[in-house]
Parts: sequence; C-alpha cells; structure tokens
Amino acid sequence: MLYREAGQFKSRYETDGQIFPIRQDRIGMALLLAVAFFAVPYVASNYLFSAILIPFLIFSLAAIGLNILTGYAGQLSLGSAAFMAVGAFASYNFLLRVPGIPILAAFALGGLCAAAVGIAFGLPSLRIRGFYLAASTLATQFFVLWALTKVEWFTNYSASGVITAQKITILGYDFTTPVSKYLLVLAIVCVMALLAKNLVRSNVGRSWMAVRDMDVAAEVIGIRLMRTKLLAFAVSSFYCGVAGALYAYAYLGTVEPEAYSLDLSFRILFMVIIGGLGSILGAFLGAAFIVLLPTVLNIFAHALSLPTSLASNLELMVFGALIIFFLIVEPHGLARLWQIAKEKLRLWPFPH
Repeated sequence: MLYREAGQFKSRYETDGQIFPIRQDRIGMALLLAVAFFAVPYVASNYLFSAILIPFLIFSLAAIGLNILTGYAGQLSLGSAAFMAVGAFASYNFLLRVPGIPILAAFALGGLCAAAVGIAFGLPSLRIRGFYLAASTLATQFFVLWALTKVEWFTNYSASGVITAQKITILGYDFTTPVSKYLLVLAIVCVMALLAKNLVRSNVGRSWMAVRDMDVAAEVIGIRLMRTKLLAFAVSSFYCGVAGALYAYAYLGTVEPEAYSLDLSFRILFMVIIGGLGSILGAFLGAAFIVLLPTVLNIFAHALSLPTSLASNLELMVFGALIIFFLIVEPHGLARLWQIAKEKLRLWPFPH
C-alpha cells in the first residue's frame, strides 16, 4: 500500500520524464541523502569511514564509469584500473607542477587525461568487438602500469615509486579527518552519479544503447559509430580517472602503480556484473556487495575459528560462485532484483 502510484498524475512531459517520477522514490532518495550527509558523520566510527564507506563510494564511481562503457554502450573493458591510475598520477603531477591549482580542478584534469587515454585505446573498438576488444583493453592495463613504473617523471623520480599524496585543501579547509574525506567523496559521487543518470537518459545514452543492441542497425538509422563508441570510452575513462584520484587521495594516501593492478580491474567488473549491467543503481549495489563481502566473511571465519589462509580462499570461492550464479540465474544483477521487489510492492496484497 505504501508504494502505490494511484493518484499521481502527470500533466507535463517534463514531470513524466523525471529521474524519480514516483513521489515515494523522491522521498526515499531525499531521506537516504539526508542520512548519508547529516546522520552518518555523527554515528559512524573512523574505521567505518576509512575501511568501508569511503572505498564503497569510490568503487561505486568507478563501477558507474565501467557500466557506462559496458552496460550501456556494450563495449567490453578490462582496463578500468589503468584509467584510474592515469587519473591519480595526472592529478598528482598537476598539483605538483602547477602552483596554486585547486585540487578539485586537478581531479577534473586527471579525469580528462584518463578520458584522452581512453579515446586512444578505444580506437580498436571501431574494428573489433567482444573477446578481442576485452583483450585489447587488457593490454591497456599492462601498458599503462609499465609506463608509470618505467618513466620516472610520472613519480617525480621517486626511488621506491610510492609517493605520498598531497594534502586535500579546498578554500583553506584541510580534509584530513576520515569524516571530512567521506563528505567530500560523497558530494563528488552524488553529483557525478546524477550527471551519469541524466546522460544515459539523453540522446547520447540512447545512442549508446542502440549501438549495444545492434550496431549495424544503429548505423543504418544514422548513428555515427565512431563518435558514439569513442564518446563512451571518454566518459567512462573520465569517471574512472576521477575515481582513481579519489582512491589515491581520500583512501590510500599514496600514489603508486601497484595499487591499480589487474585485480582491481576485475573487482570493478565483478561489481558491474553483480550489481547489474546498464544500471546506475546497480553500480552502487555491486560496490556495496563487493566491499562488504570480505568483512562479512572475515567475521564469519573468526566466529568459526578458521585459519587465515582458509578465510582468504573462502572469499575467492564465494566471489566465483556468485559470478556464476548471477550470470546464470539473474544476469541483470541486484538492480533487477530490486526492480522486481518494487513491482511486487506496487501490486501487494493483490495476486500477480
């Protein structure tokens, strides 16, 4: 009864095309944001901020970027961590070599550098697709990490290759505490998620989905494949680049190539698969699942007094089993399960 749409009529196309056309969704989202911005900072511990909430938000942003490319545009990619590394190192060098540049501008420029790299390595998508495109983006992962390791200019000639990230300062205020970093990351993720949601509902998003479903038919009706695919790579890489900069500055505190390994690319891909392809909400659900699962498994292993080696192997086995489960049983992921639950709430208690 609480989720019924009865009596909610739309008299204009603008109101009918809202992101949240149902009043209950608008109220629920407002309450969720109010809790995230005003309640969580007062009740959560520093461990919760540093170990769960901040990585969850950063991975959600990276998963949105990959979902734009894979879920909406249908272009497979295994190089998400490489674009995150480009964003992190570009932001570091902008802050280091451009005196007085605001750190938010450095993050944005780092995202633009990642977008440029994404366009360069997205050119093979014009000729190849599927497994071969995934292999091409996998080569991007190895090449970018190799360049960051071998070209010492990127790491400011550091002997170890591990650099301490500059302090986050905005308008004279230092973001040094976990709470302040959480609020900064939350604000950036909310703005960029809103932009992504509007983008995929625009003509650009519809072009991406047309190319994903059948690129030959999309080209026949006038969609330019080269511009559409490269734009998807650019936007996706931009989101991953900003996520990589936040990962270095708000979470790790260091800028190092080893933090953006192939394992991170696969984790982001798992977030998209488990959360749901072609869904902004699915990026958040998948990130929450992947971030929380190791913590839950560690608590479970500790309660059963299992050895540490067995607990780590248990995590890998559960990850693999869940990937197989969602690919077979529910390929649209957790977002589809949430959609089904809302449909049942609309009809409850009547039979359906």
